[in-house]
Amino acid sequence: MKSSTELKKDIMAIDHRGYPGYKGLRGSYQFGDFILSIDHVQGDPFASPSHLSVIVDGSKAGFPKEYYAGQIQRITLQDHLTRLFSKTLAPLSFKAKGSGKSGLLSVSHCGQQVLERTACEIDRDGCVTIRFEAGFPANGRSVNAGELIKMLFDFVPEAVDRALFYAKVNHNALQKAIELAEDQQYIREHLEEKGLTAFLADGAILPRESGISDRPMKGAVPFKSPDSRRVSFTLPHHGEISGMGIQKGVTLFVGGGYHGKSTLLQALEMGVYNHIPGDGREFVISDDTAWKLRAEDGRSISQTDISPFINHLPNKKDTVHFFTEDASGSTSQAANLMEALESGTQLFLIDEDTSATNFMIRDELMQKVICREEEPITPFIERVRSMYEDLGISSVIVAGSSGAFFQIADTIIQMKEYVPYDITEKAKEAAKEYPALNLQPAFPVSENIRKPKANQALKKDPRLKMKTMGTNEMLLAKDSIELRYLEQLIDGEQTNSLAYGLKYLELNRMNGAKSVPQLLDDLEHMIQTKGLASLFDREYVRSGLAMPRRQEMAACLNRYRKLYF
Repeated sequence: MKSSTELKKDIMAIDHRGYPGYKGLRGSYQFGDFILSIDHVQGDPFASPSHLSVIVDGSKAGFPKEYYAGQIQRITLQDHLTRLFSKTLAPLSFKAKGSGKSGLLSVSHCGQQVLERTACEIDRDGCVTIRFEAGFPANGRSVNAGELIKMLFDFVPEAVDRALFYAKVNHNALQKAIELAEDQQYIREHLEEKGLTAFLADGAILPRESGISDRPMKGAVPFKSPDSRRVSFTLPHHGEISGMGIQKGVTLFVGGGYHGKSTLLQALEMGVYNHIPGDGREFVISDDTAWKLRAEDGRSISQTDISPFINHLPNKKDTVHFFTEDASGSTSQAANLMEALESGTQLFLIDEDTSATNFMIRDELMQKVICREEEPITPFIERVRSMYEDLGISSVIVAGSSGAFFQIADTIIQMKEYVPYDITEKAKEAAKEYPALNLQPAFPVSENIRKPKANQALKKDPRLKMKTMGTNEMLLAKDSIELRYLEQLIDGEQTNSLAYGLKYLELNRMNGAKSVPQLLDDLEHMIQTKGLASLFDREYVRSGLAMPRRQEMAACLNRYRKLYF
C-alpha cells in the first residue's frame, strides 16, 4: 500500500498527459485515519465515473458494537452512514472543474425506506467501507492533476471526517434511527402471535407529498384506528403504541373515490420495508412477504399452472402449463397469483382499480345470462376463502364499486375522508339479501414443478451484457424484462441486483435440474453467506446494488422470456 504523499506525486507526474494516464493510479493509499482505494478508473471524461472506496478501521470509526451486532442494527447503521456521506458529499460535487463528468462525487441515493446496499458495509469488527463514484477531472481529454488533488485531498477527506467517525456524527439522530429499526422489527416479529398480518399505528401519515415524491404530505389527516380494531404493542424503545391491527383472513376496504382506500393500501405495500424517522409510516408494518397482486397485460408467462382460476379455454390451450408472451389481464393476474404463492407470499394486497374485473368477480346478472360451463374463469372471489382456510394466505382488498366481497370478508372497513370506520356488521346484514356465492371448497395446490433450463446461446458468454432502466425494465443480452408493474420494487439499485442475480442463475444454476423455488434458495443462500457484493462478477466491489426481496427475485425470473422449460 502506498501513502497519500506518493499518490499526490503520481498524480502530478501525469498532469496534462492523455486521460488514460489516470489508469496507473489504481490501488490503495493510506490517508491518516482512513484508506482510499481507487478501484476502477473511467476510460475518458465522458464515460461512466470512476469507482472509489474508503475504508475506516473499526477502532478508529468507533461506532458502538451494539449498533452493528445484529442484522437489523447493522443495515440501519449502514443506511444512516450512507445518507450522511451523501449529504456531505453533495455540495462538493462538481466543485472541481473540467470537461464531461469532471468533478462528480456521488454515492447511492437513499429514499424513505431502509435498504441494505453495497454503498456501505460494516463488518463484524466495526470496519466501515463506503463506496462512491468520482469523475476524474480533464481538460478536454487530458489529465487535470490539480483538480483531482482538490477532490481527493480536500473534498473526500472532509466528507469522510464528518460522516464516518462516531465522534463526529450526531449521536442522538443515529441512536433514534437504530432504536426505530428495532421497534419496527419488534412489531413485525410479533404480528403472528396477535393473529395479525399488518398493523397501522394511530397518528401515522399515509398520504405522500405528490405522485413523484415519497415524502409525507403536509397537513394530511393522521390515521386513527376504529376502536373495534385497535390493538397495542409495548415496544422496546417507543413504549406502548396503538393502532389498527389487520387480522389474518380476508379484509375489505370500501368507500367513495378519493377517501383514502388506495393510499392505505399503498402504505401497506411499503410496510414490508423499514422506514426512516419522519416518514410518517414508521409504524405501518406488513408481513414482509406481502405481495401487491394486479393485472399486467402483455407480460410473458412460462409454464405456470393457472388452472385453479382459468380452465377449458376455447382454443384448448393447456392452462396447467400455461405459456404466452402476451398475457391478457385475467391470465396475467392468475399467473401473478400462482407465482407469488410459489415465492412464499402469505398476504395479497389487491386494489380493484388495478385488477382485471373478470378475474375478480362475476355478478349475479352475468351468471344468469352466461352459464358457468361457458365461462373458463373461476373468479378470485370464489377462491379467496379457500386460499385462507386451506393455505393460510390472507388478502386485503380495496373495492369502491362492487359489494360482492361483503359475503366472504371477515372484516369490512369504510374509508371516509381518510378516517376508517368498522362497518362489518352493517355490510354483512345488507349482504344477506343477496344470493349466496358459489364458493369453491378447496384450493388445489399445483404439482407443476417448473425447472428452467439455461439458454445455451447465452451460457457460452460469461460477459453477458446487462442494462437496467430504473425500476421499469432490465435487459439481459437482447431480452427485455418488464418490471414497471412490480409496485414494491422501489429502487433502481434493487433492479441492478435483480439483473446480476438473474445473470448468475442463467450462467451457473439453470440446468433443468432445479425448480424455481430452488433457484431462489440458491441465490438467497449465496447473498446471505457471501453478502450482497457477491453478485458482482468482477474483481472489485462498487456501489449500486440494493437488496431486493425474494418476491421481486421470483417475479423477475418469471418474466424472463428466454427461459426454456
